[in-house]
Amino acid sequence: MNELAGSPEQKSRDRVSRPLFIADCMVGKLARWLRLLGFDVSYYSKIEDAKLIELAAKENRIILTRDHELIKKVKKIESLQGRFLLIESERWEEQVEQVLDHFKLRDKIKPNSRCLDCNAELKSLPKDRARNLVPPFIYEQASAFALCPVCGRIFWKGTHFRDMENKLRRFTRP
Repeated sequence: MNELAGSPEQKSRDRVSRPLFIADCMVGKLARWLRLLGFDVSYYSKIEDAKLIELAAKENRIILTRDHELIKKVKKIESLQGRFLLIESERWEEQVEQVLDHFKLRDKIKPNSRCLDCNAELKSLPKDRARNLVPPFIYEQASAFALCPVCGRIFWKGTHFRDMENKLRRFTRP
């Protein structure tokens, strides 16, 4: 079973070998699922093309979009050559497949290691420290917890987890 947060040593190695992404409003569900798979994805539901391009260049991120006009602008910027992917499908499952296959990321998947809301790396939260942070029923039922150190959200393997794991299996195949 996947952990809710990884070891510090693994996180250090991953920062070097895992790409950073930035996604625009056209691929919001893709951004969320890539985060769920453990990838660093900055996402903006509202951002001007110029600002997105600026952030991508500044943070060395790969642009993910379905916007052909944005891609035309990015192609004119030398520092971003090869640092974008035009997402072809409208279906999020196919979008995830495209990103994983294009960047050969299937062996880098680390489910449940990033906050779905703010993208920060999750930290393991000992069960005794979760007692006052989650409802009593959740505390009794869940065996592991993770904390987002940025936004404070608490994660656990709830009833929805099995369904998500089934969906994740699609992407973890060789």
